[in-house]
Amino acid sequence: MVDQVSGPRGRGRSLNKVPWLIALPAVAALIGLRFLPSIVGGTFAFTDWNGADANWIGFDNFFAIFRDPTTSNALVHTFQLAGLLVVICNVLGLMLAMSLRTAFKTRNLMRAMFFLPFALSHLATGYIWQYIFQYSGPLNRILGAAGLESWQLVWLADPNWAIYTILVVLVWQYTGLTMVIYLAGLEGIPDELHDAVAMDGASPWLKFRKVTLPLLAPAITVSATLTLIYGLGAFDQVLSMTGGGPVNATETLATQVWQNTFVYGRFGYGSALALILTGLVAILSIAQVSLLRYQETRL
Repeated sequence: MVDQVSGPRGRGRSLNKVPWLIALPAVAALIGLRFLPSIVGGTFAFTDWNGADANWIGFDNFFAIFRDPTTSNALVHTFQLAGLLVVICNVLGLMLAMSLRTAFKTRNLMRAMFFLPFALSHLATGYIWQYIFQYSGPLNRILGAAGLESWQLVWLADPNWAIYTILVVLVWQYTGLTMVIYLAGLEGIPDELHDAVAMDGASPWLKFRKVTLPLLAPAITVSATLTLIYGLGAFDQVLSMTGGGPVNATETLATQVWQNTFVYGRFGYGSALALILTGLVAILSIAQVSLLRYQETRL
């Protein structure tokens, strides 16, 4: 009797191990190709490695980073781009999703057109936008033809405007992603709920506030977190459009990592910057997810 009971239990335990055995090669590949190189690269942040010799110097790279005014400005620009990107992209993405949810003949085409910028190469489109924003480029020519000569600016060479030209490109590229996320969230809201609230005489704003927004909370969490990560790691657009200029007006932490590592050959210093950027992305993302999850319970 004992054997009859323990036999199936033993087979059950062995079957439970099968999924882990199947996943083991993928887990090993992930550790070996992703996490292990990151850990090894992180150790160089505590050295003065210049491509040849690597001497252990402890936290000297980090002290030098926090004393560097260029890095401080890059941190401000990074927060500026990330904060504005989260707000603008999510507002526009939600508006587009609600507009394109209604049934009309070309809605699928419109959805594809708005999502297309996200699927394109960010570096290639950055060079295209660089041409558009040049003083003799299409934008200023259109403004001149419309009689708005006073609006013609040296967009990429003006320290006051260069950061916002990059923001325009980031919003153009990532709004389509937020739109798709919100469309998926809206599709999960039953029409019966809206109909029931409408029968009670609720206004469109009240329907949005009491029905749509609470049920979209998970989508908001995902969308806001992704746009925050993309904003903090903005690199391709900055590199292709301004290269961090003019006068370091568009430097971000990501461009600082690239310059110090591959331009100046300060691999240890660049690794320290990369470690700071990674930690910043992780901490802010976790904090934002926790805050939004808490807000989900209150909506």
